[in-house]
Amino acid sequence: MIRIFDITLKDLAQFLRETKTYMFLLIMPIIFTLLFGYASGAFSKETSDSRLPVGYLNEDDRWMDQSLHDLLADSETMRLVEYSSASLSDFELLVADGELAAAIIVPPGYGQAMLKNKTVHLTVIADTGSTAWTTIQAEILTAVSRVDGAIRTAAIMGDMLGDRTPFRYSFDQTLEAWQDPPIKIIETTSAVVPVVEDGGMSLAHTSPGMMLQFAIAGLLTSAQVIVVERKSRTLQRLLTTSARRIHILLGHYLAIFTLIFSQFIILISFGQFALKVDYMREPFATLLVAFSAALCISALGLLIGIFAKSEEQAVTFSIVPMFVFAGLGGAWVPLEVTGETFQIIGHLTPVAWAMDGFKNVIVRGFGLDSVAIPSAALAGYAVLFFVLAVWRLSASEEK
Repeated sequence: MIRIFDITLKDLAQFLRETKTYMFLLIMPIIFTLLFGYASGAFSKETSDSRLPVGYLNEDDRWMDQSLHDLLADSETMRLVEYSSASLSDFELLVADGELAAAIIVPPGYGQAMLKNKTVHLTVIADTGSTAWTTIQAEILTAVSRVDGAIRTAAIMGDMLGDRTPFRYSFDQTLEAWQDPPIKIIETTSAVVPVVEDGGMSLAHTSPGMMLQFAIAGLLTSAQVIVVERKSRTLQRLLTTSARRIHILLGHYLAIFTLIFSQFIILISFGQFALKVDYMREPFATLLVAFSAALCISALGLLIGIFAKSEEQAVTFSIVPMFVFAGLGGAWVPLEVTGETFQIIGHLTPVAWAMDGFKNVIVRGFGLDSVAIPSAALAGYAVLFFVLAVWRLSASEEK
């Protein structure tokens, strides 16, 4: 046991003397997390409006036109861009250039014609071949039908009750009733997970993604240490002592694990307190995922160090898995937005399981039970990589 710790301390001393260790394990993940955060607007105080911009020009002066305007302005899919004056050709040019998704013109006499139950049409300019047109058309038809229905209802009430129900009052009450329909769909969010802006959700993905990506990249330092040990025949001399092969491997493995797990603790703390990513909502679940991921990545580093025959190969064997595992595993783009086939392929990598574990806690609001499967998968990868490292070392010695 003492020999294991001696090898561990020797490796840690070598790791900490290398500037690449700090570069890949701490500096780079922080820099890239901040860069991705700024690119996604995570640090911007401004709120973006994703609704379709629709030009609006009212050439009428009836009070019910304002009701139509208010209904359109309250749309969740359209954002009215109001104009005090503009020609038909101006709107056509704006729509053609893509500055507006559509334009609505309320013609003179529109309100009066609706009051007299005459056929009247809004002037709408849009690219009817675009997908946005279907949405805009549905919103306009809904608003117009509500105003028309309110006018008809108010007229019927006036015929039935006379002056006891003023037309304007009946009209307003009918429109107000649309705001509280007998059946409505209400979207609720779990009280366990606080509602965050899109930028915060971006950091909740980017922070663990960059942490995992550069943990793999940081393996090149540990792999190079093992390669140098073999090339200088230090490993062979160790094997002539009472130190067994498993002691040597466990010593290297423990050193890499200590380095990676320490990196996770530091970056999780940075994410929690500096970036406000809620890792500590379920601290035991987060630490279990971090512990399992460190076991897995450390075993991968050990395997790379045993497989590589030169320091150049160690670099290649570290950088290539970083890009492959990070790209396929969802460290760059959430696997949720990809197809089912890509998600299946992605979960052949340990990064996908680690991302699932972290996001189950900080994004989906799940508890300790939710990280059991991801942690078990990571532990399975750790066993696989470690067994392969033992096999490779034994095979290389026999040669």
